[in-house]
Amino acid sequence: MTTTPTTGGTVRLTTAQALVRWLVAQETELVDGRRARLFPGVFAIFGHGNVLGLGDALHEAGEDMPVWRGQNEQGMALAAVAYARATHRRQVMTATSSIGPGALNMVTAAGVAHANRLPLLLLVGDTFASRAPDPVLQQVEHFHDPSSTVNDAFRAVSRYWDRITRPEQLIATLPQVARVLTDPGDCGPVTLALPQDVQAQAYDFPVTLFAPRLHRPVRPRPDLAELADAAALLRTAERPLIVVGGGVRYSDATHEVLSLAEAHGVPLAETVAGRTLLPHDHPLHAGPLGVTGSSSANALAADADLILAVGTRLQDFTTASWSVFAADARLVSINAARFDAVKRRAAPVTGDAREVLRELAPLLADWQPDRAWTARAAHERRTWDGAVDRLRAPADPAETPTYAQVVGAVNRICGADDYVLTASGGLPGELVGGWRASGAVGAATMDVEYGFSCMGYEIAGAWGAAMARPRGVVTTLLGDGSYLMLNSELYSAVLSGHHFVAVVCDNGGYAVIARLQEGQGAAPFNNMITDCRGPGAAADHRVDFAAHAAALGAEVFTADTVEDLEKAYTAARAARRPAVVVVRTRPDRWTEAGAWWEVGVPEVSARPEVSAARRRMDQARAERAGNA
Repeated sequence: MTTTPTTGGTVRLTTAQALVRWLVAQETELVDGRRARLFPGVFAIFGHGNVLGLGDALHEAGEDMPVWRGQNEQGMALAAVAYARATHRRQVMTATSSIGPGALNMVTAAGVAHANRLPLLLLVGDTFASRAPDPVLQQVEHFHDPSSTVNDAFRAVSRYWDRITRPEQLIATLPQVARVLTDPGDCGPVTLALPQDVQAQAYDFPVTLFAPRLHRPVRPRPDLAELADAAALLRTAERPLIVVGGGVRYSDATHEVLSLAEAHGVPLAETVAGRTLLPHDHPLHAGPLGVTGSSSANALAADADLILAVGTRLQDFTTASWSVFAADARLVSINAARFDAVKRRAAPVTGDAREVLRELAPLLADWQPDRAWTARAAHERRTWDGAVDRLRAPADPAETPTYAQVVGAVNRICGADDYVLTASGGLPGELVGGWRASGAVGAATMDVEYGFSCMGYEIAGAWGAAMARPRGVVTTLLGDGSYLMLNSELYSAVLSGHHFVAVVCDNGGYAVIARLQEGQGAAPFNNMITDCRGPGAAADHRVDFAAHAAALGAEVFTADTVEDLEKAYTAARAARRPAVVVVRTRPDRWTEAGAWWEVGVPEVSARPEVSAARRRMDQARAERAGNA
């Protein structure tokens, strides 16, 4: 990047140049201890709001800040979210757009990052701070507030938000940007709104602003009184259960969790965000917890007298709308975010999961739960494994595969370094509940975006994950609905040369929502293609996904049976560019974990079936009221 130094330890740069130079100077410490760039690249779609100021600065940076072109602003920002998760929140991709519709397209991705506590830096073009050309192209005018722009929409889905109206404001705001993106308890998306005239304005910035800076993970230690209270509660438990969440992944605390569990014989269950941290066959691993989990972990949770929640925000699919735990079970919560630690009247221990567990271990002395309880974890999981095996085995080799059979085929072929991903529809239940991890302890080889359950994450996320993971094959599993919602980043991956495999399960519509709809007594309506309005629905007009993916430049394979799928998926893994495997799947077979989930069944309906479902919901809710 060319610069013009001045006297007094300053350098004259535009706002955009200064921002890019600061990004380049930030470093991070990866899980394996290596140093790397905190901001390894930028996803960009240029428009009049960012092409000149920020675009010129990024071009000057060259290989110091690689720029990847997306096709849809939401898609490229979702790729950035997946990159952050794949690097255990140690690296942060940036996404930049022009003003107006380009910026607003990224609001959904900000929501994904916010819900999942993942770092994401959004640099969104804005109107003119001077207001001289007001209203500028793509500007939305607010009659009551001329200082507002569409970028104010990001306030609700940003952990930190700022509008830079003078170049020197960067000096104060950039340390806060780094703080939020790297803080274990406050981590989330950061939005900087950049008026296009301000991007181009110059200022004499202090050279020290651009000094290289290494960001190591902050590991706050627990309060000693909270720690002592937690240890005292644990020592009274006879049937404890450890719930392993995503915070264990980001803290690199899996070995500490396992050590504590093994020392005292405590069964373990994983949340969606904590999946694949534990060895599948470990005798204390009861399986995944909750609605998309396993009957094995749910059975233990129902009988546990104490829950030790480590690094989890206890989302309703994990807790089965707070029905999965016994009403009188006590809760101890270890979390870097105190907001999460105090939920549900838990005994909180605020701090880094790894350090808390290391300091908790000596306080538990020779405490041992009931031995029969310890042994129950392996027994329950073997029962669940048997159920999954039966679901995966095709009764007729020629029949249309189920989701469970698709997941089983992919799981059998994947290796220890591979990475699997999904986000919405019926596949999270199949992947979370049925996948068997083969990687090392704490390897974290799964990304199920079920904090926001964002349709369209699957392909964009695979692109980002493939960038972040040079070893192994990234595989994304998605339904036809998600493919149709956001497939454009498949072309981005073709352009950029990042290989992954997308297994597209075509079941003829939004089958999992149709299942929810009809399961609560409602009529089939607007979910499956054949239940929609229009002549195409009547003709059951299906998309030729293979032709579409081929047109985007992907290698394409098709399958009609499980045997076909195994052959096609094996070939797709060996492809030299992004590959898509299209397989017809059944819309009426699902893996059931035996958990309840509260949904909004109407109190008044013209359909007797809906009224009956409401009565069942009210009765179930009353039975579970003690868990609230």
